[in-house]
Amino acid sequence: MAIVVLSRGRCGLSKGVTCYMITMAIADVLVCIFNVTVEGIFHSRFPYSFLSYTSVCSFISLMQISSIQWSVWSTTFFTLDRFVAICCPKLKLKYCSGRTATVILAAVSVLSFVMNIPAYFRYEPHSVVANVQWGCRTVKEYISSPAWIAYTWVSHLSVPLLPFPLLLLLNFLTVRHILVTSRSRRALKAHGPGEASSDPVLKSRRTTIVLLFTVSGSSIILWMPIVILHLLFNFTETATLEGATLLHVTMRITLLLMYFSTCTNTCIYILTQRRFREEILNLVKFPFILLCKFLK
Repeated sequence: MAIVVLSRGRCGLSKGVTCYMITMAIADVLVCIFNVTVEGIFHSRFPYSFLSYTSVCSFISLMQISSIQWSVWSTTFFTLDRFVAICCPKLKLKYCSGRTATVILAAVSVLSFVMNIPAYFRYEPHSVVANVQWGCRTVKEYISSPAWIAYTWVSHLSVPLLPFPLLLLLNFLTVRHILVTSRSRRALKAHGPGEASSDPVLKSRRTTIVLLFTVSGSSIILWMPIVILHLLFNFTETATLEGATLLHVTMRITLLLMYFSTCTNTCIYILTQRRFREEILNLVKFPFILLCKFLK
């Protein structure tokens, strides 16, 4: 629904912001499809379906990693776009445009899938039945091969070790700029007619701060548990959790939180943007309006 509403271009957003939001929504849908629906539900409930073909489950693994990277980096570049729009007025006219957003997002989309092509070749079949390869088993070279180790670290750096510090830095600089300019504006308003508390510009800036903290804060909080487990397992090569059951439950919870982070951005914008909510409501009412016209 968000993709359809944004594509209609009636939410009062610029072309660049619309491109970023549509891309984030598409990437998040792919995460929900491949990571949650296909892998978490269908694959586990129907173990002997076509999803167990080696080529199919290898492709699913590729899409799982790529869609998560696409989602995270789209959010990161959207934050960069908002930083430039608010803090760099001279660069804003050239950078914050629909054409620039399209080029950046196209590059991010292609790189997210191209750089993860090795993930398709990570697996080998469990067995071969009637010349059909079944199951996905990690190849033995994945643990010892320098090439596979390098790919693993590049993958981990790209998500989440690199983008989230960037999100924190960009949001810190943006909020600091807003606070400094707001303080100067309040000082000027204090010497003139009217009250600073009724200034619509200050209200808009306060809303921007809340929005930035909500978007970046929710993503970082929901990703933090799985990042901590990743660092624990990779640097110490031990698990402090006692019992396989507790370890399994903890891993499932961290994955749940990570996948849930794909839903937050769209929900936040629906809750904060009035015209976005109105268009969503119009889209929901549209089938009923057509039905009423048909009955009349």
